[in-house]
Amino acid sequence: MTSMEKVNAFRDARNWRQFHNEKDLALSISLEASELLEIFQWKTAEEGKQNIDAIKDELADVLIYSYMLADNLDLDIDEIIERKLIKNNEKYPVEKSRDNKEKYTEL
Repeated sequence: MTSMEKVNAFRDARNWRQFHNEKDLALSISLEASELLEIFQWKTAEEGKQNIDAIKDELADVLIYSYMLADNLDLDIDEIIERKLIKNNEKYPVEKSRDNKEKYTEL
C-alpha cells in the first residue's frame, strides 16, 4: 500500500473527507508548517534538531495534508515535483550558481 493509499484509508475510515476541502487543506499545511517552525523558534538549528521526534511528527503532518490536497486536485506528486525541478533548473542554472557543483547538473 502506498503512502497516499494509507493516508486515504485512515481518513476514509473516520469519514473525514467531508472536512478536507482544498481551502482547509491548504490552511492546515500552513498551520502544521508553523508548528514545525515553532520547534526551532528562539533556538539554534542544532538545538532545534535535538527534538527530532517532534520534527518528524510535524513534518509528517505537513506531508499528509500536502498528499491529501494533491489527491483532491488529482495531482501526481512525483510529476509536480519533477515539473518544479525543471522550472528551478531553468531559473537557477548550475553555471550561474554560487558553488557551481558538478553533481547538480542532472536536475
